[in-house]
Amino acid sequence: MRKVIIMFLIVVCVVLLYFTFISGSKILSLNWELPNSSEQAASNYQFVLITQELETPFWDKVAKSAIDEAEKNAASLEVWGSYGNNQEDFLKKIEIAIYSQVDGIIVQGLDTDAFKELTNIKAASYGIPIITVANDVPIEKSLRKTYVGSDQYLAGKMIGKQLVEDMGENGKVAILMDAAPQYFQEQRREGIKDVLKEYPQIEVLEEDTSQAREKVIAMTKDLLNRHPDINGIIAIKAEILAGMIHEIESRSQIEPYYIYSFDDNEELTSLLNQRKVDGIIEQSPAEMGEMSVKVLLEWMNNEKVPLDLFGYQTDIRIIKAEDR
Repeated sequence: MRKVIIMFLIVVCVVLLYFTFISGSKILSLNWELPNSSEQAASNYQFVLITQELETPFWDKVAKSAIDEAEKNAASLEVWGSYGNNQEDFLKKIEIAIYSQVDGIIVQGLDTDAFKELTNIKAASYGIPIITVANDVPIEKSLRKTYVGSDQYLAGKMIGKQLVEDMGENGKVAILMDAAPQYFQEQRREGIKDVLKEYPQIEVLEEDTSQAREKVIAMTKDLLNRHPDINGIIAIKAEILAGMIHEIESRSQIEPYYIYSFDDNEELTSLLNQRKVDGIIEQSPAEMGEMSVKVLLEWMNNEKVPLDLFGYQTDIRIIKAEDR
């Protein structure tokens, strides 16, 4: 009986060894393709795009192209932010992204001390790269890796040159700014002024206002009362235009004025089509979203180190009413 049991165990072992050998041979014969290290890294990247202006046409285009580019590279990207320029909520979203230890943050730049503290100190302490998009912050005050978006100074120069071409080398021009302008607005203003200072017969006025409609109307009324001979108006932010044009039309025809602005939101496009605005700077939000993800991935994968500190400029162009 003992011999029978021993023989049975030997047969079982032989059978098991045979099937183990067959299975091993099949595995070794397969042509496995393991992902390379960069693909493995990219598949784990988690990025966040944070803006102050959620669900606006401009930022919807930025977000969509950024998400598409991340998906192409097996990375994930979430869009966070606030509505209506709510700075407190916007900054809170940045802080949450940092504490969540995402791999990279693409953020609309904000030139405030609170923004700089978050992006310079807290993000740096966690080793999280920051890229500003659409709106930049001063290089000397920031530890951001780079900027992706329009050359705002050049945009200002383009508007200044267009105004001179349309109006001529004589006249009175008002530049309308936010009462607390952001860095990108200051860049636009400097570009405009650098062009207009070449024409001594053009008088430049600078006016501040908030974006609240009643404030814009009051500012426009006061401006036209003090300077009834004004020829041109440049609104640094498009949100100022509707209230301003309403006040102008309540007292005179819009045609004598040369009016220009930046950005291509729906309201501004409508005013341009109605020829109540002579020209606007059109930006490239889809290009910004795509390029910001590409640049961030290049840095993460050590393909481009360091990044260009002065940024990567996207396309801008002047759209004139007469071209519509």
